[in-house]
Amino acid sequence: MAETPPAAAPRPPWPTIDFSQFGPVETRKLPRNQALTSAFLTRNWTMIPHVTHHDEVDISGFEARRTAWNSAPDAIRITPLVPLMKAVADALHEYPVFNTSLDTAGATLTWKKYVHIGIVTETPAGLLVPVIRDVDKKSLGEIAHELAAKLERARGRGLPMADMSGGCFSISSLGNIGGTGFTPIINAPEVAVLGVLPIAQRAVPDGNGIAWRQVLPLSLSYDHRVINGADAARFVAFVGEKLRDPGLF
Repeated sequence: MAETPPAAAPRPPWPTIDFSQFGPVETRKLPRNQALTSAFLTRNWTMIPHVTHHDEVDISGFEARRTAWNSAPDAIRITPLVPLMKAVADALHEYPVFNTSLDTAGATLTWKKYVHIGIVTETPAGLLVPVIRDVDKKSLGEIAHELAAKLERARGRGLPMADMSGGCFSISSLGNIGGTGFTPIINAPEVAVLGVLPIAQRAVPDGNGIAWRQVLPLSLSYDHRVINGADAARFVAFVGEKLRDPGLF
């Protein structure tokens, strides 16, 4: 007869401390949106078994093409995030398990036939996630225009729920801030989120000594109930291949 597993130890209470005994303090309530975000992030982190895969992809050719694109007369300025969204959309078609959602019981997967990508955005009111729909069917210019409009609105008046609903996969970018890696929290009911770091310079051996290459650090958090580590590594490698593809733009 199998032994009954021991009951889990009760969770200890949160420590209650009078910090004023140590020095001057000020107490402020969390803003409403930040409190809501905190509740969702706590749920997602505690209920989803997160694993994060870190990698760097060589984007030297990509950056050269992007610079040329942006220098063209009347060009719609393209940040690295826009073609990255297209590359992720292609990766979701290549590895459709990343475009699924697991039901509450953890027994059924819903496979989505559309590609809507959310962009985690820092705003004065806290984190918001505007969603760009049908990324796989839109041009870089269309994505850039729509993304800029939604980001501006998110940081200003805010976004209606309709503009933050229906996402399949999220991207969280720290490209304008810094860092070498982090563990983004999955936006349930999605099963993965891609963290993006600033472009870095790396010395790579070549036939004549050392060549300096531009690399993009990526951190992919995934739900280990649905996705295994090998597929996570393949997904990030595929995104890198797409960014190196001259046909991207």
